[in-house]
Amino acid sequence: MNENLPDGFFSLDNSTFLGIMLRFGIDIFFLFILISLVYFRYSKKEKLLFTMYLMGIMVFFICSMLGTVHLDISFAFGLFAVFAILRFRTRNVGIKDMAYIFTGIGISMINSLKVFKFPMLGILIFNIIIILAAFVLEEYLLRNKSDSHVIVFDRLELLKPEKEEKLLREISEITGKDILRIRIKSVDYKRKQAFIEIFYRE
Repeated sequence: MNENLPDGFFSLDNSTFLGIMLRFGIDIFFLFILISLVYFRYSKKEKLLFTMYLMGIMVFFICSMLGTVHLDISFAFGLFAVFAILRFRTRNVGIKDMAYIFTGIGISMINSLKVFKFPMLGILIFNIIIILAAFVLEEYLLRNKSDSHVIVFDRLELLKPEKEEKLLREISEITGKDILRIRIKSVDYKRKQAFIEIFYRE
């Protein structure tokens, strides 16, 4: 690894270092909104908060230093390959959780960019768009979230397509649920029973 760290890089008089710390403050602010105010509010999973925050912080500083310290290309590729190795060696993480982890990494990478020709306002807009997208999607999922289970139904005459509305009303009265849709899994004509999967809003 070829290191070329400028003298006095960590000095408070160094504009490059101060710029990194300013962008770090912005990064932490938006990570807090994404992870604590959006992700945790809707998932109630505290076990991944440590991972998301620490990965976001590490990615930010790594990307910031890549723009200041000259590294061999093999070292840079090897560094990010470590993340892929760790991903496959850890226990399975849900798709939604992985999306948040990736979003946190993406926000940190965006905030680590040096913005000389590109206005800082543009970076803030990108962060706001990402946060709003996560919030709107969570609200949409919450409003349209449904649960399901299978019931045994014995009024086979209501299974005809033209009696679908009556069937929905009947099942709603029996279960006390707001039935969104149903799916007939199987019908036992000998026992005069049907196994129906019902979908209802929680």
